[in-house]
Amino acid sequence: MTQDDIVKAARAWLGTPYRHRAATLGAGCDCLGLLRGVWRTLYGAEPAAIPPYRAHWRDHDEPAALRRAAERYLIAESEPPGAGQVVLFRLAGLSEPRHCGILVSETRFIHAQEHLGVVEANLTAGWVKRVSGRYRFPDSADLATHPGRPRT
Repeated sequence: MTQDDIVKAARAWLGTPYRHRAATLGAGCDCLGLLRGVWRTLYGAEPAAIPPYRAHWRDHDEPAALRRAAERYLIAESEPPGAGQVVLFRLAGLSEPRHCGILVSETRFIHAQEHLGVVEANLTAGWVKRVSGRYRFPDSADLATHPGRPRT
């Protein structure tokens, strides 16, 4: 799997309407649904069932759920920002991330946004200051050595 494979998989979702908790290409997804769909394209089945979550980003029941999931199923990225990386964002000054997307370059990303659906957008200074973490999709060696990640 290459960065180009990841970007191609993410771009296939462009124009998909925004639908909370959905992950169906062309029919609807939210930001997590976009990542789930790209994961399925890359690996087949999703790594785990997704527990219910609220649409409202002010939901404080599980403030670190998105970060914990990223840490379990993805690999923390230490390389400079680049195509294919998953990026997590804090919203409204909250300390934990509530939004995610996939970088298509150092300055652009794809994400699912309410009222717009899946779009490719500029990674503006406003978005950059909200970045909470960057991750990469696991490669075959990662999948073989990390018990929290599914086997392919």
